[in-house]
Amino acid sequence: MNDTSTSAPEPVRFDTKIAVLLREDLETWQRLNVTAFLVSGLGTQLPEVVGEPYEDADGVPYLPMFRQPVLVFEGTKETLTAAHTRALSRSLPRAVFTSDLFTTGNDRDNRAAVHAVPTGELDLVGLAVYGPRNAVDKVIKGARMHR
Repeated sequence: MNDTSTSAPEPVRFDTKIAVLLREDLETWQRLNVTAFLVSGLGTQLPEVVGEPYEDADGVPYLPMFRQPVLVFEGTKETLTAAHTRALSRSLPRAVFTSDLFTTGNDRDNRAAVHAVPTGELDLVGLAVYGPRNAVDKVIKGARMHR
């Protein structure tokens, strides 16, 4: 007799992937800040990445979060530039963070700083990308998991 009630549930495997690629020379505070800014854009434009709201046992509500893990990678400036080019060529949803954004203090100035620089000249320090797992893997090729 095969009792399936005691077996562990199958792990959830997503067809899509959320990946953040950070330039390896960032300070710790910069890595955290860049990651937070980058992923904030995904949920606003891609509602399918956001799960349902949370609630604790006392009925206190909490905001919903991504429904799948966010994988964080790091790489050289060249790795980041190549990943950006591949994300663009695949038309994957993406968010960028440039070194100029460390010197601005508000959203309007952030957008102006990115807008002022041609695509090929952006000094990227972070990139978030979302899409089919295989496509995202190809975009971040050459990067390594963040430690």
